[in-house]
Amino acid sequence: MTPVEVPPVEVTRGSSPVVLAFPHSGTEVPAEIFARLNERGQQLADTDWHVDRLYSGLLPNATQVMARFHRYVIDANRPPSGESLYPGQATTGLVPDIDFDGNPIWRDGEAPGDAEIAARREAFHKPYHEALTAELERLRAEHGFAVLYDCHSIRAWVPRLFEGRLPDFNIGTNQGASCAPILEQRVTEVCAAAEDYSHVLNGRFRGGWTTRHYGRPEEGLHAIQMELAQAAYLQAEEPPFAYDADKAEGLRRHLGRLLQVIETTALDGALTTNEAENG
Repeated sequence: MTPVEVPPVEVTRGSSPVVLAFPHSGTEVPAEIFARLNERGQQLADTDWHVDRLYSGLLPNATQVMARFHRYVIDANRPPSGESLYPGQATTGLVPDIDFDGNPIWRDGEAPGDAEIAARREAFHKPYHEALTAELERLRAEHGFAVLYDCHSIRAWVPRLFEGRLPDFNIGTNQGASCAPILEQRVTEVCAAAEDYSHVLNGRFRGGWTTRHYGRPEEGLHAIQMELAQAAYLQAEEPPFAYDADKAEGLRRHLGRLLQVIETTALDGALTTNEAENG
């Protein structure tokens, strides 16, 4: 496989115990892969549009780990085995063959087979998670703990995946297993206090593979996924998926508060082993 034209992962190091992960905001697709996508696939509609811009500068000392490649190349938030995270529910796979609406994204006969998926796993998925692991371990060695905040967004209306309109803030902690109870509590409180925005804890999105894999609070590794409704910050949930600076600024105020609360909770010592176990 020809390597991607840019490095598959971009890391910005910080001293905070908080790591911001961006598995789905990348839009890079190697030319030979892009040519095999059909017209619908080439729209890259399932991107977490502008999520990196949305969080930019909100927690200046946070480390950022960003996948540059698009999720149609390979999904960095799926288990490398390809097993479903939501058995019995509609979803998309490690290398999707359909989009969120259930439409094919590859030209006839161009969907990747097992050997190519394995090659993509080595070229893209593995380097992203190696980088994420390295940063979490670096910060855990420095602080005694680390907090992974997994940054996501999705269209507010995707009937194939969920009924009705998605809440604005979708907090995922794998039913409380991926972080200390105090962290889940304080994140939920910030979202509940955000006027004019809705929220849910462990609803349709309770955390993807990243949250479930890295969230081991008993070992000092805490993970939270935040899935935002794109209607809260895009001009429209259709091409060109343009960023709405005015709408986004309102959302950014709450996200900034949220990240500050996470960092303060961690640095105040609330995530030590005893606190994590006792809540």
